[in-house]
Amino acid sequence: MLDGFDFSKMGSMFEEIQKKAKELEQESESKEYSVKSGAGMVEIKINGKGEVLDLNIDESLFEDRESLQILLISAMNDAIKLVETQKKDLAAKMLGGLGGLN
Repeated sequence: MLDGFDFSKMGSMFEEIQKKAKELEQESESKEYSVKSGAGMVEIKINGKGEVLDLNIDESLFEDRESLQILLISAMNDAIKLVETQKKDLAAKMLGGLGGLN
């Protein structure tokens, strides 16, 4: 399985993998996502780090506290799930890059 594999190159290969992983992580963290709930009555913008960048709430919701809370919770949960999915995709992409070591 490892016939012909040059182990002396492992260090440089590992450094290359680390560099690529860091680049992918920085790229992921700099991305911005928008999540809406209540047919767009609540919109949250979030980055790849999971930080909320902006929040827009339709003024009509200010009179209905319960609906506002439900829509905010829904939008925040969707945003968190989106960031987590992106992190899993990034991890899979990084691990997929290790296939070149075979």
